[in-house]
Amino acid sequence: MFGKKNENDVTADGQGSHAASSADLEARGAAVPGSSGAVGVPPGPATSAMGVVARHDDLGGEPVLAFRDVDVKFATEFGEVHAVKGVTFDVKPGEVVALVGESGSGKSVTSATAMGLLPGNADVTGSVQLAGRDVLTMTPGQLRGIRGDEVAMVFQEPMTALNPVLTVGDQLTEALELHGIAYGTEADKRAVELLTMVGIPDAATRLKQYPHQFSGGQRQRIVIAMAISCSPKVIIADEPTTALDVTVQAEILELLRSLKNKMNTGILLITHNMGVVADMADRVCVMLHGELVEQGSVHQVLQHARHPYTQKLLSAVPRLGEPLEVAEPEPVTATQTQARYAIEAENLHLEYDHRGKKNRVVHDVSFQVAPGEILGLVGESGSGKSTIAKSVLGLLTIAEGSLRIQGHDLATMPKAEQRALRKNIGVVFQDPAASLDPRFPIGDIITEPMVVHKVGDRRSRLARAEELLDAVRLPRSVVNRYPHELSGGQRQRISIARALTLDPQVLIADEPTSALDVSVQAAVLDMFAELQQRYEFACLFVSHDLAVVDMLAHKVLVLKDGRQVEQGPTEEVLHRPKEEYTRRLLAAAPVPDPDQQAERRQERREFLASLGEGVY
Repeated sequence: MFGKKNENDVTADGQGSHAASSADLEARGAAVPGSSGAVGVPPGPATSAMGVVARHDDLGGEPVLAFRDVDVKFATEFGEVHAVKGVTFDVKPGEVVALVGESGSGKSVTSATAMGLLPGNADVTGSVQLAGRDVLTMTPGQLRGIRGDEVAMVFQEPMTALNPVLTVGDQLTEALELHGIAYGTEADKRAVELLTMVGIPDAATRLKQYPHQFSGGQRQRIVIAMAISCSPKVIIADEPTTALDVTVQAEILELLRSLKNKMNTGILLITHNMGVVADMADRVCVMLHGELVEQGSVHQVLQHARHPYTQKLLSAVPRLGEPLEVAEPEPVTATQTQARYAIEAENLHLEYDHRGKKNRVVHDVSFQVAPGEILGLVGESGSGKSTIAKSVLGLLTIAEGSLRIQGHDLATMPKAEQRALRKNIGVVFQDPAASLDPRFPIGDIITEPMVVHKVGDRRSRLARAEELLDAVRLPRSVVNRYPHELSGGQRQRISIARALTLDPQVLIADEPTSALDVSVQAAVLDMFAELQQRYEFACLFVSHDLAVVDMLAHKVLVLKDGRQVEQGPTEEVLHRPKEEYTRRLLAAAPVPDPDQQAERRQERREFLASLGEGVY
């Protein structure tokens, strides 16, 4: 995460980057080699109450990070790419500035200039001032000196940001030692303090563990601990909660808010989630095609947006209580047969077999999905949502109970008959780029199920592909193109078209829009609702986004640790929840209005306090 300093690197004042005196280090609360360390010294005015991070009150009202007419172009074999066009904005101490926009808008390229992390083919003009020093004119050695020390990054995916073969303790102390903050046992003590500060319990023991031994939320807390370890003036948080569950997201945002207040650190928050913006930001900068099209206070931009693009982004955000028009399925009466249900699970138990050791992950779950009905499966990671979806596809052996697809019990059905039954089941995966074969043209991808199940000839398959392209609102001309030539939203439309190729009675949609930008997501959801009405398939819709489920689903099943918590019509479960866990999920979901979100944040704090739980 941090570049290693060379003792001979020269800073702007002509001194070596490790030339800080013992007095300087001790003033920051650091341990110095050969000294008694500063852990036992009471924190001075520049340190927090814990003495492990410094508070930046010496910067006045001047920006800690200032972009001035920043322009970035990349030279490629296909020509010049103009990624950022004359961007100007500031981040002040203790301020959160959200940089928002869709994929390709230039957000991450802009932030990378502040760390000096752009590749060699980048041509950068303008200036990026970090506490008064221009990052763009720094030498490689000087850049290594500021990374982690003055500006730090919190990445989107913590598992790839952490080294899997080093313990968490080694990774934390590495940053402290490289920047001359603390060494040896004193560095270990400070690492324990840092983990405790970000809410990792039993920190001294867990310091010796590896990243894979922590949950996703805990890994992101560790990345944040690394980011604050050297008390940077600025933290760049690049989609810090995108890979997290809604409750974990709320905890991480509370943690960042708390640390920002303790340290008076400026935060540049890069996100496409308007709810996160409303929850965290003081000011908002909106980017489109490399340009800054709007900036202002969070209230001004989110409540009184001026630019059409900002208005479009905000109108596309799904909100709890605003359902799409989805056809109501015909009710199933008690006198009708069980086969009237497209999917029916009764006391379902599922388990994985790993080297002969059985691990039960779903316990006693029951539900029904009628033809034309959408059942939303919601819950945090590890709750069993995707496992249940796999079982409906016949990819997991049923341990106990029954699972019927169109009246056929998968628990007793021979494997050969299960394979034939899969012809009636379509599936849409989370990541369209990974689920489409890059070697196949779009026409072959859509008609692959027809080839597998020996349906039709070449002419009829092409006709079906063109029919489905019309259905998913794509031009027929894409039939001969390849996945890499399409956008993310277009690829997901192709995934949906492929799932509908054989006119299935059951569709499994596993987080089908979570990898998409908000405006693309809105278009795909609108199309999905239209297709569901036209083809009347029963659908298991797996999602952690409660607003999306509220828009689409007729019924909701809430899962936690493989057990069902609450089930019923969407209106009841998501608007009048009976169970504490459901209320906890709903309380953690951010809304894209700063005033409403402030109220919800306070309500969540009071709710958690009533349960005897605190927040940062």
